[in-house]
Amino acid sequence: MSKSVSYKRHRFPPEIIAHAVWLYFRFPLSLRLVEEMLLERGIVVSYETVRRWALKFGLAYARRLRRRTPSRRDIWHLDEVVVTIAGQKHWLWRAVDQHGYVLDELVQTRRDPKAAKRLLKRLLKKQGCPPRRMITDKLGSYAAARRQIMPAVEHRSHRGLNNRAENSHLPLRRRERVMQSFRSPGGLQRFTSVFSAVRNLFVPPRSRRSALATHLHRLAAMAEWKSAACASA
Repeated sequence: MSKSVSYKRHRFPPEIIAHAVWLYFRFPLSLRLVEEMLLERGIVVSYETVRRWALKFGLAYARRLRRRTPSRRDIWHLDEVVVTIAGQKHWLWRAVDQHGYVLDELVQTRRDPKAAKRLLKRLLKKQGCPPRRMITDKLGSYAAARRQIMPAVEHRSHRGLNNRAENSHLPLRRRERVMQSFRSPGGLQRFTSVFSAVRNLFVPPRSRRSALATHLHRLAAMAEWKSAACASA
């Protein structure tokens, strides 16, 4: 785990800051709704303060959350989705594993082999090992990049096989509507980095379907979140 989070010169205690950031990234809430929910608990804070907390502490918390241990038996599902920012099309490239765990996301202006190659390089650096198989849609950029970066990895290209990656875009699409679009590519990159890390932590694996298992998973996730935020309560 990286170095602890500093709350120096902040008048609100870490527990309140961490709770506000958790509300914003965990649920499809606007900044003003988070402000209202805090007010209901007797915490008077403006939505602009919540926004600044999300910008300052979101990435710091995300970096301190434990990541799933990579394996050479993993299957990478890759997909890209268009996001319009200030009237210009950008592409959000996303990779998830066989469990739906988000491995990485990258905002780019292109949808060509160079962009796909950049994503694969980032994935290999972050994961530390190649997957057993890579699954994508019919976009030819993936095949071209795979031949250069990891030619020994099996590649299956079929739209029907890639539902896991395509479905992973849906939570972000819901947030995009609540936020009334993103303001800049950098803002989108920062938001998705934290949003996916929080979602990875709190959404139970598909294998845990009982109510008790889901409840225990969420309790453990909340404990890890508080530890990452250095918030004791």
